Amino acid sequence: MSEARPITADKLFLPQPIIDEAVLAALKEDLGRAGDITTLATIPETAQAKAVIAARHQGIISGIPLAESAFRQIGKWNGEAVEFSPKMCDGTEVKKGDVVAEIHGPARLVLSAERIALNFLCHMSGVASATHEMVKLTEGTKARVTCTRKTLPGLRAFEKYAVKCGGGSNHRFGLDDAILIKDNHIAVAGSITEAIRRSRDFVGHLVRVEVEVDTIEQLKEAIAAKPDVIMLDNMGPEKLTEALALLNGTGIISEASGGVSPATIRAIAQTGVDYISAGYITHSAPNFDLGLDISVS
Repeated sequence: MSEARPITADKLFLPQPIIDEAVLAALKEDLGRAGDITTLATIPETAQAKAVIAARHQGIISGIPLAESAFRQIGKWNGEAVEFSPKMCDGTEVKKGDVVAEIHGPARLVLSAERIALNFLCHMSGVASATHEMVKLTEGTKARVTCTRKTLPGLRAFEKYAVKCGGGSNHRFGLDDAILIKDNHIAVAGSITEAIRRSRDFVGHLVRVEVEVDTIEQLKEAIAAKPDVIMLDNMGPEKLTEALALLNGTGIISEASGGVSPATIRAIAQTGVDYISAGYITHSAPNFDLGLDISVS
């Protein structure tokens, strides 16, 4: 049975070089050619700041390592330390007013890194919170909520990480780690059977083969060709139930996709499908509201 519980922090991992590279690019983009001219003009060089990042509503936190990287890297550039103290781990459920992190250091540096830290935190926490909502809606069923490749360019690793923070699971990360035969592949290959045959001949035994179908006739052909996973695309609950009856006993994993939203996921999950892939949790997740409040000494 699926559970509406964020994944524990010890199961979450992002490679530090990937974090630092993305944050560095964001800082360079924001600081431009002349730096933070507003802060340079208005804040004395010697001013020190204390700040807190706090949640403004309930949800799941994700992106703490990227926020930490923003303050650490801007301090390193300037030869001064900005102390970033997280008060909770990614995957933690927060309520309005909860303090996520405390920051202390040169006021100019804190202000200059603020927006980059919050951009990552707010977006990733939004994805984690949207995922958590969808997972809660599948409680009591065996369905697992999974993401798709419908991610922002350059942010896929972070969005998929955020999905895990919210208790979801990850689909393939790119075009190179699994085969997913869709309608256009089938059209060019000539048939579902031929596309699956070619796929089996091409990849090694550790690479799974999935095929997308949207009719019962296509499903019957796919079952005969024995892929590892069949994606049941844009099928309503009644049609999904019919499709799953045909898949019963085959050992083939079922995945429902298409039109998945908070309004539809419960009915989809109740059909007994194994996985539900939802582009919604990455491409339409609302931004999570976090604020940084600062005091200067």
